[in-house]
Amino acid sequence: MQHIPTSDWSARWALYSPSKTAFREHETNRALTYGALNISANTLAWRLRREFGIQKGDRVAVLADFCIEYMVLFAAAQKAGFILVPLNYRLSAAELDYMLGNAEPALCITEQKYQPLIAEASNYAALPQKMALESIELLETAAQEPFPAVVFEENDPIFILYTSGSTGFPKGALYTHKMLFWNSINTSISLIINSESQTLCFAPPFHTGGWNVLTTPFIHHGAFTCILKKFDPAAVLDLLQKERCTILFGVPTMLKMLADEPAFEAARFPDLRYAIVGGEPMPIPLIERWHEKGVLIRQGYGMTEVGPNLTSLHQDDAMRKRGSIGRPNFYVETKIADEQGAECPGDQAGELWLRGPMVTPGYWRNPEATKQAFAEGGWFRTGDLVRQDADQYIYVVDRIKNMFISGGENVYPAEIERVLMQLPEVAEAAVLGVPDEKWGEVGRAFVVRKPGSPLDEQALLAHCQAHLARYKVPKSFVFLEALPKNDAGKINRLALKQG
Repeated sequence: MQHIPTSDWSARWALYSPSKTAFREHETNRALTYGALNISANTLAWRLRREFGIQKGDRVAVLADFCIEYMVLFAAAQKAGFILVPLNYRLSAAELDYMLGNAEPALCITEQKYQPLIAEASNYAALPQKMALESIELLETAAQEPFPAVVFEENDPIFILYTSGSTGFPKGALYTHKMLFWNSINTSISLIINSESQTLCFAPPFHTGGWNVLTTPFIHHGAFTCILKKFDPAAVLDLLQKERCTILFGVPTMLKMLADEPAFEAARFPDLRYAIVGGEPMPIPLIERWHEKGVLIRQGYGMTEVGPNLTSLHQDDAMRKRGSIGRPNFYVETKIADEQGAECPGDQAGELWLRGPMVTPGYWRNPEATKQAFAEGGWFRTGDLVRQDADQYIYVVDRIKNMFISGGENVYPAEIERVLMQLPEVAEAAVLGVPDEKWGEVGRAFVVRKPGSPLDEQALLAHCQAHLARYKVPKSFVFLEALPKNDAGKINRLALKQG
């Protein structure tokens, strides 16, 4: 009798509901049942073992849009124990080069259209093995035997998810099989998710949101996901109705773009219980506009290293507790700590600390960052300043770190400042997030030129565009004689913001 591990979700659902559609790809209309997902994943796991020698713990880097082949890769990783390293196709070749050097993948799988981008990364040429994403087979039947069950430790990673670092270099957050399971449990307790649930996925595959807000909990529960390679407001609005979606996830910028579509006024969403919003606060007028369409808004909080489904503001409280990220989800412990690590009394603001089975064990090959991320007792330090009201609803007051969020993307000024300082004409640089009607926040760079330098805004812009992802490129540049400093000689960002 074949043993099916509980960690092999595609094999489990192939046993229970083999004919149930797991995924449909919007652009191609290709679909995959749970039975076909399992067969395809078994075949791929064998191929990666026999042709490329991939073993448990090996890293497999992937540069591709979300697609059905990517889902087969995920299912194969649950079987064979290799670690997926999703690469960000919005990054420059220089940024990808750092990740490839850090992760040291045994194999890199690339979608053909991104081959020119990754070919410019010097570490790509040194990789031992490469494979085209398009060569992954999608099979309804196969004579090959099931892939033998791999025994996992709870902290074995299934992903390394790179996040922009406060030091200017990305950190690879380890996302484990244990985190995968408990995030799904937290999600399904907070929301209504079962095998009858239906959703769209248009978040990118290099984000924890794309994988872990709904996609992996949906796989765990045998539900249906329609995949879009890119966010297209007109297509999303149409598919929400055609696919009779029960839940939607997006950042406020996306929900605004949907509401601004001409077809929004006539659209009807009888099956959509609510929309889940994260990444940044959602403006009250936008909440009200969706409420008028009968779609309730659930706001929450998450991060790559934890969860990401950590808090939830129930739709009934969307207006009463406006501005709140809600209460902690079921298996999430929280602590609001002062600078000494003591719990803050009453409504006093402090740093949000998190603990529970959905917390990362740390960062890939970065013990110093791992040590700094945790406080005594296993608490993960978020770097976010929050307060909690008498009803235990949490409100984000500010970001302790200097990160800002642009269109749902985390942007770290240190990373942009490092790129600006590569220019020999730049003496000093600082970047802040400033309000933007469309993206929530965008970067503004304050630059001090070296004496006599003819450096202008166009030169700065061109340099940033060549070395940074588009969403990280500052939207404005301000030239100063000197950057304001505090008593410790550090850049006074508050003075920049106020001035």
